[in-house]
Amino acid sequence: MRNETTVPVDATPEALWSVLVDVESWPELTESMTAVTKVDPGPLRVGSRVRTTQPRLPKAEWTVTELVEPERFTWVASGPGYRSTATHEVLTGPGGTRLRLAIEQTGPLGVLLGRLMTGMVDRYIGLEAAGLKRRAEQAA
Repeated sequence: MRNETTVPVDATPEALWSVLVDVESWPELTESMTAVTKVDPGPLRVGSRVRTTQPRLPKAEWTVTELVEPERFTWVASGPGYRSTATHEVLTGPGGTRLRLAIEQTGPLGVLLGRLMTGMVDRYIGLEAAGLKRRAEQAA
């Protein structure tokens, strides 16, 4: 099960990247995040762990599995019967700067919950994209 959104951002890729990797500020940007706390100090990097609290979802601990500055990072959270993989990308090209957010649910429980919660997940991804876009455009 995969949910994804892509939005244009009227900001430089560098401005968007700066907002994207400042994960602890995300609760200021969107009502879909109540708390985001980096477990490991320092900048976001492969192996960094981040705890998130979101309305109507269990708390999660995400581990960064890929980080390509200033283009994308991916983090993963898992538990019995599920694995969630979320990708955060800064896209550049003829259309200007764009932000793509995607989450994929795998495993028996992940697929089932992904189907049941697809509307909420789409709403949360949309709220997150709008908040990140707004902050990057204000910074530009």
